[in-house]
Amino acid sequence: MNRPSASRSRSRAALNRSSSFAPSLRRRLTSQSLPPDPEDDPAATQEATATHAIVEEIAEIKRYEDFTTIDWVQDAAREQLRRKARRKQRDSYSVGLGGRGTIGWRRRLYETYDAGQAWIVVTLVGAAIGLIAACLNIITEWLSDIKLGHCETAFYLNENFCCFGAENGCPEWKRWSGFWPVNYVLYILFAALFSLTAATLVKSFAPYAAGSGISEMKCIIAGFVMKGFLGAWTLLIKSIGLPLAIASGLSVGKEGPSVHYAVCTGNVISRFFDKYRRNAAKTREILSASAAAGVAVAFGSPIGGVLFSLEEMSNYFPLKTLWRSYFCALVATAVLAAMNPFRTGQLVMFQVKYDRTWHFFEILFYLIIGAFGGLYGAFVMKWNLRVQVFRKKYLGNYQITEAVVLAVLTAIICYPNMFLRIDMTESMEILFQECEGEHDYDELCVPANRWRMMLSLGIATVLRTLLVIISFGCKVPAGIFVPSMAIGASFGRMVGIFVQFLHESFPDSAFFSACQPDVPCITPGTYAFLGAGAALSGIMHITVSAVVIMFEITGALTYILPTMVVVGVTKAVSERFGHGGIADRMIYLNGYPFLDNKEEHTFGVPVSQVMASHVVSLPANGLELRALERIANENQYQGYPIVEDAQSKTLVGYIGQTELRYAIDRAKKDQMAPGHARCTFITPNTSGTRTPPSAVPSSSFETMSATSGQLQVDLSKFIDPTPLSVHPRLPLETVMELFKKMGPRVILIEYRGRLTGLVTVKDCLKYQFKVEAHENPQAARSLDESQEKLWGVLKTAAGWIDGLFGKFRSRVGGGHGVRLSSPVISRHREAEREGLSDSEDNAEVELEDRGRGSVR
Repeated sequence: MNRPSASRSRSRAALNRSSSFAPSLRRRLTSQSLPPDPEDDPAATQEATATHAIVEEIAEIKRYEDFTTIDWVQDAAREQLRRKARRKQRDSYSVGLGGRGTIGWRRRLYETYDAGQAWIVVTLVGAAIGLIAACLNIITEWLSDIKLGHCETAFYLNENFCCFGAENGCPEWKRWSGFWPVNYVLYILFAALFSLTAATLVKSFAPYAAGSGISEMKCIIAGFVMKGFLGAWTLLIKSIGLPLAIASGLSVGKEGPSVHYAVCTGNVISRFFDKYRRNAAKTREILSASAAAGVAVAFGSPIGGVLFSLEEMSNYFPLKTLWRSYFCALVATAVLAAMNPFRTGQLVMFQVKYDRTWHFFEILFYLIIGAFGGLYGAFVMKWNLRVQVFRKKYLGNYQITEAVVLAVLTAIICYPNMFLRIDMTESMEILFQECEGEHDYDELCVPANRWRMMLSLGIATVLRTLLVIISFGCKVPAGIFVPSMAIGASFGRMVGIFVQFLHESFPDSAFFSACQPDVPCITPGTYAFLGAGAALSGIMHITVSAVVIMFEITGALTYILPTMVVVGVTKAVSERFGHGGIADRMIYLNGYPFLDNKEEHTFGVPVSQVMASHVVSLPANGLELRALERIANENQYQGYPIVEDAQSKTLVGYIGQTELRYAIDRAKKDQMAPGHARCTFITPNTSGTRTPPSAVPSSSFETMSATSGQLQVDLSKFIDPTPLSVHPRLPLETVMELFKKMGPRVILIEYRGRLTGLVTVKDCLKYQFKVEAHENPQAARSLDESQEKLWGVLKTAAGWIDGLFGKFRSRVGGGHGVRLSSPVISRHREAEREGLSDSEDNAEVELEDRGRGSVR
């Protein structure tokens, strides 16, 4: 790796090269190169102020560019320029006091506020997240219980609050009817109503509120701009639609969306502070801290939330961000505990305490649970991604219908099963409990019902798994954490009941010799707890944070080792079926420009095979202003390399699309130069002095009004004179590491000072996708055929149902039937009629959709 400015000082400087490329002339007054110290040159103070104003104005424009990536190298340089400008302002203020060097109390108060602004923002964000989480918990519980009955004393109370303090039964809580078919029908109707409302709100007001949002947030924290994804409307609709989606009975959870609305809260609040509105790096700190707080309030696990943000969400997590994430999670959890939404002192409903120990012979069954977690994660990810591909190709126009149908189908299937009928968090609370206490649900702990309970738990595990596969990804706020934990808890409780049966059948066996007499030996609830941790680790591919979250839920120090064993086995089994959890797979499927730090590649090719070799570059001198504007309008690239001339291709620097348009628009708006004025991107100095040569009149934007008749416009302050550049033979893996570690938007490829191409994250991911697609070329074709057959089955079923209702409509009059058509076939026919061909990539989309052929 080298930098163009450094390459000029090496031995190849003896090559044929213009003398204007002396190292002293490569440092421009840009956001990447700071101006001289005012102590060395008093005239630099005014120029530094003007440069800082231009940088701030360009940064403000860039803030509204959607579907672009943030150049973290430039962002860090801009922050250094801001700091230097503030330091100069402070020094000038001190000098203005008569050289006494003293600062008034107002100035000191402002500086103290500016220094502690980060902690103020983190405190406000944490308090808001805790407040929102408490309110959503109360609303979700009421909506979930209203499907089964109502409180006679106060309709707005859920079952727990209505029966608070009741010991023998609860006469205040009434079912809707004493006739169970009526309750069944009302249960289905409530589910349809809730899902219809949630899907309608999402589609009409905030499409970004659908889904979990974790995959998109990982990309946003890494530097991908998605305008509106973390906005106020998304926060509002996510907060309203999440309780409705959970209460509808869909096999989705609230923990993933909790992270989304938490990050939205952090983004919305931080925008009120100028420091975070103008600095992407500082905003990234707040977003990482908000993600930690979101997991903390979702699981009642502040330390687990911090570790989850470190392990899963952030690709850059310095110590400063760690402390702020810790404090934000602390504040959010404290506010949630103060609100006490369950009136039990618990932060989450399924929080339990275990006071028994475990035995070494149980490790054999712990290994089985761990293997189940890994297999579950691999199975669900494979088939859910195929469902996602089918949904994007065929169901894009039926989002509300799909959500309602899934909710009705789930209600019909789940109501007969006692573990599927109730809310998933409530079911986990039941499955985690010990049998020797007062808690029992439908005779779960009665030995006579053991086999019936095992059968019911097994059915619940299978059905819930299938429902998660088809439900996760529908256009309502939907997570996958709690459904996976509920599935693991069902399987784990089933294993625990079976182990308990073995112990009671063979109490004198040497295998159970560690059990003490007259003391319960097997606790089935602990198996459910371990199964939940295994499923969570299997679906997300997290290890340390999963162990800490499960530990904080139970508070059982003695079960840390079994949890680590289970999660370790889950991780080992999961890695056999592919790297990355469901969020990473969704990033890959949606085609977001994201390079995961956890992935390791061995392509064995140089970067020259991946780079874009046909690059539109700009000459350093001689280009007319109108020609420059035409190039900017005709091309939608994110930037342009600057070369000495078209023949030599000697690299001079790089200018971004935003900077170039800003310079052109400012020149046109102020009428500072005619269209035939020639632009120069290098300072016409020859000896490092600040006086331009008299033979070549040049003007910057500060002096252009006085020299508008001149024929040369100096744009040198808008370029990056030291863009990141590498050799064409550098391995592609090393270039990808540069993108991961440093975060540039583009890396230029130069050979002996000559520009040969450039490479972006998009180019790297395209090559990776092409290599992986060639490994299994038949997968995409067979998948398309099976999906088209499935669509045909759905059309037939829809036509049959429509025919049944058609007779009813014909009798009562009015209405038209529902006609489903394949969007894929329709698009192909339309393209054939209009003679369209495949076009180039959309300029505003960083990477193409990988729906086809990306799931194996």
